[in-house]
Amino acid sequence: MTRRRQGRPWNVVPENTSDDPYDAYLNWASKRQEAATMPTAAEYSDRRRRRRSPRHPASALAERWTVVDDVDVFYRESPEPPAAPVMMHLHGFGLSGRYLLPTAERLRDEFHILVPDLPGFGRSGRPSEPLDVPELAHAATRFLDDRGIERATLVGNSMGCPIICEFAHNHPERIDRAILVSPAGGLHNQPLRRAVGQLARDGTREPPRMMRVAAPDYVRFGVPSTVRMFRALTRYPSLDRLLALEIPTLVVIGDRDPLMPGPDRIREVASLTDNHVLVVVMEGAAHAINFSNPGELAHVIRLFMADQPIVDDPDSPGFTRAYEIHRGTLHPAPKAPPDGAAPAG
Repeated sequence: MTRRRQGRPWNVVPENTSDDPYDAYLNWASKRQEAATMPTAAEYSDRRRRRRSPRHPASALAERWTVVDDVDVFYRESPEPPAAPVMMHLHGFGLSGRYLLPTAERLRDEFHILVPDLPGFGRSGRPSEPLDVPELAHAATRFLDDRGIERATLVGNSMGCPIICEFAHNHPERIDRAILVSPAGGLHNQPLRRAVGQLARDGTREPPRMMRVAAPDYVRFGVPSTVRMFRALTRYPSLDRLLALEIPTLVVIGDRDPLMPGPDRIREVASLTDNHVLVVVMEGAAHAINFSNPGELAHVIRLFMADQPIVDDPDSPGFTRAYEIHRGTLHPAPKAPPDGAAPAG
């Protein structure tokens, strides 16, 4: 006998039991609809990446994603990688790879360029625990593994330099050359309040457009991560690792960089031992040389990669001047300069 209530459907009255056929149908249909609209893990990851991807390309490099140790990693790459040596650019403290693009873009046709946002930085995902310098070096290694790349030249700015030193310490067979631009993180940057003051002074010496690039990265990175990363940097033996490198190493410093000791002090320290280090000063440059002086830096990198003497960039007259202040006894001897080039300054 069917139960009915006048003016109301039979299946919505309170006394109906839960095993009514129509109730079972509604439950089945609801679950089927949920299953149809529920994204898979791959679809969810793809949606999350699209939300974090730049609205407009920041350079002529291709913008891509991959997964390294279960973390989404955003990176940029030569759009049509040439059959040339790989050159990976590693960013500094609290930043993403975006500010490295002006220099990396100029080298994209001569080298296979890679510019990742390391895990926890920029648009890449955050690992379950914050990474210190050795762990970031491991992440850089795993990124190259993911790309199927066995060896590379590494270019770093600021924090990227100790990461390169650690990479070379652990995997000397996988690094061809090291290019360290404004290698910060030593005693000159301690304690934290001193480093903050140095960063503030550097901000007034960088191009104003640098703030539009750096500010979103710093906000995304956050204050707690900044404090943890600073402690990790100051505990890392950057100078010892640098002088122990057994590959040709280029160090580029700006003479207006408040985060670095003066050129005379750097020359003195570099001369204490036999090493593979070539030190070049860039007049008029501050800390973020990869962003502020990309033409001059790309010119110096080309000369270094070809073992040619460091001469000023003829295509950037009047902007700045780059000159060599130290060539380690173990560094390759310079070859003859290109036709028409001036001798090293």
